[in-house]
Amino acid sequence: MGGVMISLARVACVVVPLLAAADEKVREIHETFEPIDLKQFLHPIPNKYTEVRNGVLWTRGTTGTAYPPMVFMPVEGKDLAISFRYRHLGEGGWLWFFVDGDDGFGSVDHLLRIKLLRDRIQLEVDGHSRDADHPMRQKRREADPVSKAYRLNELLPPSKIDLSKSEWHTVTAEFHGEEVVMTLDGMKWTETLKRPDFNAVKRKLLFMQNGGDAGIEIDDVHVTAAKDRAGT
Repeated sequence: MGGVMISLARVACVVVPLLAAADEKVREIHETFEPIDLKQFLHPIPNKYTEVRNGVLWTRGTTGTAYPPMVFMPVEGKDLAISFRYRHLGEGGWLWFFVDGDDGFGSVDHLLRIKLLRDRIQLEVDGHSRDADHPMRQKRREADPVSKAYRLNELLPPSKIDLSKSEWHTVTAEFHGEEVVMTLDGMKWTETLKRPDFNAVKRKLLFMQNGGDAGIEIDDVHVTAAKDRAGT
């Protein structure tokens, strides 16, 4: 009988984590903009800078502030597979893609930035700490008013890549616990990072777009649960 009880306990230890993973809520998105589902966005569309044109999301112009036009989409889930397509319609400019989530102290903030420039890709990881003297603390930024946590900036070396042409590119970011695997156009560029703060519920996607008057187009935004990994 004692052996049976031990076996049942072992089974329970395996089953409980699996049930927890199965119960994790994931907000799935498949936005093709034909037509646009306005519930997938945190602000009205169309607006002064963004509208749907020819079946894609078109953002252009300048705001007159330090920040270019932005598009926000709410998400929910920890282990997410995210993808989208984009292209520039003019010369120069850039697209910064942010993934925001729980900061570990009770608020929501940036976790990862993929900076898609015309000649390189640069990654920035945003960690969080309540240590006001942390060496990676973002300068001139006060603690979050809710969590009292400071944002930590980790800027990684850029990867040189030619994105100067006005072509469609596909970006992916797949999160598994503390790890994220990112790609551009399949294997044209790929990077894997592992950071403790990635193991958090994701809350928002942000597209910061500096596309000038010609603008930037975005299409096929997908957010699903990340695929299970064998042996994990």
